[in-house]
Formats: sequence, structure tokens, C-alpha cells
Amino acid sequence: MELVNAYPKLPLTVDCVIFGFDENSLKVLLIKSDLELYSGKLSLLGDIVNANEDLNKAANRVLYERTGLKKVYLEQVHTFSKPDRHPGGRVVTTAYASLLNIKHYALAISTNELNWHPVSLIREMAFDHMEIFDYAYKWLQKRIQEHPLAMNLLPEKFSLRALQNVYEAILDTKLDRRNFRKKFASMGLLIDTNEIEVDVTHRPGKLYRFDYEQYKLRKKNWVGIDF
Repeated sequence: MELVNAYPKLPLTVDCVIFGFDENSLKVLLIKSDLELYSGKLSLLGDIVNANEDLNKAANRVLYERTGLKKVYLEQVHTFSKPDRHPGGRVVTTAYASLLNIKHYALAISTNELNWHPVSLIREMAFDHMEIFDYAYKWLQKRIQEHPLAMNLLPEKFSLRALQNVYEAILDTKLDRRNFRKKFASMGLLIDTNEIEVDVTHRPGKLYRFDYEQYKLRKKNWVGIDF
């Protein structure tokens, strides 16, 4: 028996769960399924991995082909392999996730009603994409407490109110204002710019910058933020 024919052929796909932060709300990028079985239902951005691709290359290609987005950091989250997860037969998929500021990434494609949807309103999706979405969302909530991902969603100078809004949107919970500020003050990773907010409807707050140099020095001993 030839070695090339000794192994069963099993379709391999990738699915991208792209989370976006906008106007103090966490959203996810979804598209309408083009399969008749799931007519009208939302789905994640996915496709088959080509024979000449590794998973990372496939995920970046799929994201670009579906959205036009480039240079988006994607992290492999989990592989889903239930035998009955796809109506067409046995298909194994690997999920990738990302978190970005929606204002910094304009969608170049709108095929199949591609759009951002509030995470809080997602109740049903095609295939097993609800399971994949839920897994990725839990991954994100854990990840944002382990790494300072929130800083990538904010401008260079930001208020503690804006920083807290990011964490509350992603963690889907209301955080105590005093405890939140105390935690970040104790880390010593925020630089006071000696400036305050302007043109805001609430009481102007101090503006800070994240000290990336200090974070790099402490990265090995970083224990995250436990809310």
C-alpha cells in the first residue's frame, strides 16, 4: 500500500472569532450563512484549509478573503472535532480569535451581510458556531485578565474611566470604581501625563499612558489582574 493512501482524508477548516470594541461595547464580526440548511442564520468567518497551508496561514487568508482586513493578530484558541458538528460529514475545525478596536479597522467587504454584532445579543448561530463563540468569549475574558490587552483598544492617552469601561464591556460585569483604580495604581504601570480630559460630558479625569517599558521588564513575573 502506498503511504499517501494509507491515511483517511479528513476535511480541516479554520474559524475566526473576531471581537471588536466600539463605543464601550464588545462586538463580534459575523456573516450570514450561505448554506440553505442555515438560511438567515449568522456564522463565524471560516473555510477549508488548503493543502499547501498551515493553520495560521489559512486563518489569515480566510479573514482577508472574508473581510479585507490585514495585519490582524490571530491567536489559536481551540480545536473542535465532534463527529456530527458539520451537516456535510466529519469536519475538524480550529478556532482563532482576536480583539481589536473597530475604529481602527474598516471592513472592505460586505458580502453576505458581514457586520459587527453586539456580543450580548448573540443567541443562535449556524453549525456549532455558538459553541465555538462561547468558548472563544470565555478565552477572551480570561486572557484580558492575564495580559494588558485592553491597552491596545485605547488611545495613547486615556482616563481610568475609559480603561474601566473596556474591562466592564469584555468581562460583562460592573466593577467597583475604587477597587479598580487601586489595583492599577498598585501595579505602577500607568504614567500620569499631568493632563485631563477635554470636551467630555462628565467630570474630566486625569489622562494616563501605559508604561510598556516597565511592563516588558516585569513581564516574566506578571500575574495578571484578578477582578
